[in-house]
Amino acid sequence: MPQPSLPKRLCLAVLLIGFAGMSNATGTEPPLAARVLVIGHRGASALRPEHTLASYGKAIADGADFIEPDLVMTRDGVPVARHENEIGGTTDVARHPEFAGRETTKTIDGQPVTGWFTEDFTLAELKTLRARERLPELRGTAYDGQFQIPTLDEIIDFVAAESATQGRMIGIIPEIKHGTYFQKAGLPMEDRVLAILAAHAYTRTAPVEIQSFEIANLKYLRGKLGRDHRNIRLLQLIDDADQQPYDVAAAGGRLTYGGMTTPAGLREIAGYADAIGPNIRAIIPLAGDGTLGRPTPLVRDAHAAKLEVHPYTFRPENQFQAKNFRQGSDPKTFNEAGSIAEIRAYLDAGIDAFFTDDPAIGRKALDRR
Repeated sequence: MPQPSLPKRLCLAVLLIGFAGMSNATGTEPPLAARVLVIGHRGASALRPEHTLASYGKAIADGADFIEPDLVMTRDGVPVARHENEIGGTTDVARHPEFAGRETTKTIDGQPVTGWFTEDFTLAELKTLRARERLPELRGTAYDGQFQIPTLDEIIDFVAAESATQGRMIGIIPEIKHGTYFQKAGLPMEDRVLAILAAHAYTRTAPVEIQSFEIANLKYLRGKLGRDHRNIRLLQLIDDADQQPYDVAAAGGRLTYGGMTTPAGLREIAGYADAIGPNIRAIIPLAGDGTLGRPTPLVRDAHAAKLEVHPYTFRPENQFQAKNFRQGSDPKTFNEAGSIAEIRAYLDAGIDAFFTDDPAIGRKALDRR
């Protein structure tokens, strides 16, 4: 006959005891940073539609140290928060007949993409749209249609107000998306982002970390900022090992992300950036059976180059977690205990910060250690 299910609290205890044995077996690496930081990935995107003030507000309320706005450009040169410049998947633009004629196919970072694109809309036009959930099959649609697309200016003002209310400093970690693409479109983002950051009293002193999957724009920003800028740091994002930064590919270069994560490659990154942001599986990959394997040398090698490591992305649903941390077989199950256990495995590997879709879970993983 079936065994009775364990209470959730006991399940968590059993899971964490098992995890503790694993971490002892693999050893630990001390973080380079003074304290490990929780980054709200697109806000609290497991709980609210991503890149909305509601999502950022939920992340802050749940203890995020940083919130992350991905930035793309409007036709009139305003940086706004969307994960991609194609907005058919995250807004209700398809329901606006006045914009039906703007659906098109473009080549973005070397790949054909069909939909509606922010650079074909003015800010005023984008403000008539409303956000919707990117993963409705996992996270539902309860908040669809309620929130606008925010500008970087609006995000900074919002975070400044939340910081005053919370009585703590909250960082902002903007990502410059499709840097080469927007430069070629006559909408370069880098100087515009720096100007906006400089125009706000809050971001003249609050922690800011600008990130990109490309290289040239980070080197450009380093040249503009200098090495000892008071509050703005740079994060080199890292994609799959066989992929290339698009600016490198567009220039006919041969460098891959895999080459960038060798000890020599990491020393090169340290010449212009302060941290790397790899996929979590580049730090601890999955074994052949889908369970969590053993740490790679990446954290150790990055720390040796004096680079912090800020991996992406921890998500609370079963389908995103290593098999040994899952709860049951339903990929949609919201599995807090599994996410906490998985985050702690990476904390033991020595990471300095981490991106999570649910900052409340990230906070628990840190605070209950």
